[in-house]
Formats: sequence, structure tokens, C-alpha cells
Amino acid sequence: MKKLKIKGFFKDITGSMRVSKRRNASIKNASPVNDYKDPIKELALELHPVVTHVIVKKVEDVSPTARKFTFVAIDGDKLPPFEAGQYVSLDLEIDGKKAYRPYSISSAPFQARSGEEPFFEITVRNGRPGQGYVSSYIYANLKEGMKLEAHLPYGQFHIEPLRDSKNIVALAGGSGITPFYSMAQEIAHGTLDVDLTILYGSVSHDDIILEKQIQAIHCPRVKFINVISGEGAKLLPGDEKGFISRDIIKKYSVDQDPSNGKTTYFVCGPLPMYLFINKELEALKVPYRRIRMEVFGSTPDVTKNEGYPAGKEKEVYKITVKRGIHEDIIDAKGSETIQNAMERAGIPHETRCRSGACGWCRTKVEKGEFFVPSVGDGRRAADKEYGYVHACATYPLSDMVIKIEIE
Repeated sequence: MKKLKIKGFFKDITGSMRVSKRRNASIKNASPVNDYKDPIKELALELHPVVTHVIVKKVEDVSPTARKFTFVAIDGDKLPPFEAGQYVSLDLEIDGKKAYRPYSISSAPFQARSGEEPFFEITVRNGRPGQGYVSSYIYANLKEGMKLEAHLPYGQFHIEPLRDSKNIVALAGGSGITPFYSMAQEIAHGTLDVDLTILYGSVSHDDIILEKQIQAIHCPRVKFINVISGEGAKLLPGDEKGFISRDIIKKYSVDQDPSNGKTTYFVCGPLPMYLFINKELEALKVPYRRIRMEVFGSTPDVTKNEGYPAGKEKEVYKITVKRGIHEDIIDAKGSETIQNAMERAGIPHETRCRSGACGWCRTKVEKGEFFVPSVGDGRRAADKEYGYVHACATYPLSDMVIKIEIE
């Protein structure tokens, strides 16, 4: 057995202590160094800030059931640049519970980077009874001077010159007109180099969102056609009758041949319209690369989705929600998303798109059955394999155990 060399051991220790003292003294007496700033990180935060503090500057009615809200940045924040067609996610607190909702930006990008007071706008339609409670809350309660936290920009629903043609046909329904109003203004301003034809489906002229505002855009590169479907509804000069069918789409396409790939079709509206338009475009043999579909939020009636088990929408299930060391057991209807159930229970869980696309509400399912609509399932293949879902687009089919991140 070797003898421990005590003297050498203490010699090493005392030597290390002397070196440490010299190092500390040199640090203490060193000249001050200016704070290092990473220009790449600063640019990234300017383009994609974590949060932008805003205040409601103006509220304006733009139809009998829709209001346009104008926001400006406050507290030293700046509005980040965005593309026409992208959306903003707003943080709200309703009855002491947090809610997060996305809204297409209806103003033009140039308006957020020019003028004495840059701004952005959203246009919100009053929700129907029992549906769209956040939109109803915003419509009724958001007033001038109120402060909110906003997150922008998000979304891929914008014109990309390297991908899209210069001839755009926009197919819109309901509040799906808002991103196209943004595009139309940007084109009229001269900062978006495309030709835009908007086919806007409505029941009648009694409640057409932003109609006057769009009609006021006098630009030869922007055309606006109302497609009126209501039985007996009055038609005005230039209107089309019925739904946005393949015949109407063909009429306003370049060379009236949608299959030639010279027109890009942007679609934004509710799920029934999405499903209808998709079949019409397929019948017209429109190349897949020429179709751009905006996410439309969770459907109000999940039973309309192909593959949903009949009768499950009437059930109420128990969901155990794990957050770190905390566990909560909440009720969840088979007809609502897991995200909506957590919001009703007051459990904070951030979302952005509300359509299963962005992944902010990614959730681990440890136990239980669930349904994810094929339309809007934005999960990665690995997430599907290992039991992850996007809570905003997932419906319970049994009692469940899930795990979410602590906010």
C-alpha cells in the first residue's frame, strides 16, 4: 500500500489558493468592459419580440356584426414588421381566467412601419350564442385606452414571390376577408407586386364585413366581387349569385383555366367553406402548389369532421392535467378541445394559432383516447408516434391523463 504524500498534497492546495487569489485580484482591478451586444440576437428580437405591449387606439364598426380595432405600441415597444396575411395572438383575461386568441391582421404592413403613429388592426365578428365567447368578449368589451399583450407576427398565409404566381384569386367567407383586406391595401400602396381578385361569399349585402373599406380601394390591380348565396337576396351590379363554385372560380382565373398553374388560390373561411372549396379546386385540377389554405381555428361542430365517432360529443370526461408537481382533474366535453376545457377550468396553457398548426400548445398524452381532425393536424410524425398532441385541436374520447409545461 502506497503512503499518502501529505506534504505534496498541501503544497498543491496552497499553490492553487495563491493562483486563485491572484486571479480574483486581477479581475477586481480590471478595466470596465462595455456590455457586449449580439447584433444577430437584437435583430431577431426586433423582428420577433417575445411580447409587444399595445393599447387600443380606435374602435370602428365595419358591419352590423363586426368591429375593427386599431392598436399602437406602448411602453417603449415597437411594432415588428409582418407580411400581409399573417396574424397576431392576443393575451386576454376573462373572468379571472387566461385566454389566448389569434386574429388575422386586417391592416397593411406599411401602416405598421410608417406615419407618425404606426399601427395594426384586427377585425372581429361577434360570436354566435354559445360559440366564439372570446370574440364576443372582445367585440363587446374592448374599448379605447385598454392595454393588452400581443404576440406577432405568426402564420404562413402570405404571398411568397418565389412560390406564388403574380395572379392571386382570394376565396373568402365570413371574417376570412380580413387577411385579403390587408393584401389589397398593400397592393394599392405599391409595396406588393401582384394582381388580386377577391371572391367574397356572403348570404346578403346586409352584413358584409369591410365592404365599404374594400370598395374604397381604387386600384386597377385589386378586384372585389361579392358572391351572394341567400335565397331572394338582392344582387348589385357586378355581383355573382350562389356559392363560390368551380364555374365562378374558373371565370376569374387567368385564361379561365385554373389547371394551367398561372393563378394561385388563397382560401380563408369557416370549415364548411374550406371543405366545399377544396372539392371545387380539385375538380378544376388546380396544381397543389397553387393552393394556399389558411388555418381556420377549431370547428364549432366536431361531428362534421370525417372519422369522429358518433355520440361521443354528448359525453363528459375527466382529464387529469399534470403541471410539474401539481395535478388538476377537470371536466371536458367530447365536443370541445382539451385547450378549451383547460381554459374553462382556469389552467393557463399558451396557444397561438388555435388550429393545431403552430405547436405552442404541444401536450403529452400519458393515458386516454382522443380525436384529432385530419384537417388542421399540424403534428410532426415523431409527435404522433410518441403521444404528443396540440391541445387546441384535440378532442377527448375517454378519461385522460395529460402533461403540460408550467407557464
